[in-house]
Amino acid sequence: MDAPLVFTARYEDDDRGFAAPSDLPLLVAAEQAGHVPLNSCRNGTCRTCLCRLRSGKVAYRIAWPGLSLEEKAEDYILPCVAYPLSDVVLTDSVF
Repeated sequence: MDAPLVFTARYEDDDRGFAAPSDLPLLVAAEQAGHVPLNSCRNGTCRTCLCRLRSGKVAYRIAWPGLSLEEKAEDYILPCVAYPLSDVVLTDSVF
């Protein structure tokens, strides 16, 4: 098995990046770096961690995370179930 790729993630209003391994959801990577994003269910249904992906790409390992088509089109993601495919820039939670 190949080692995970490690990307850099950061919040839009914070220049400090943090490691975002491709095998961890962004929420977990943020927590490991000392950030405390809002969260609750950690399975893509409660939407507490909803934020906007300003740049980069993510993938989901579940069939349909709790996002509407419109939210997906507007670059909203659920970091609790989003895995980085590149370096990413996120907004803070919208809640």
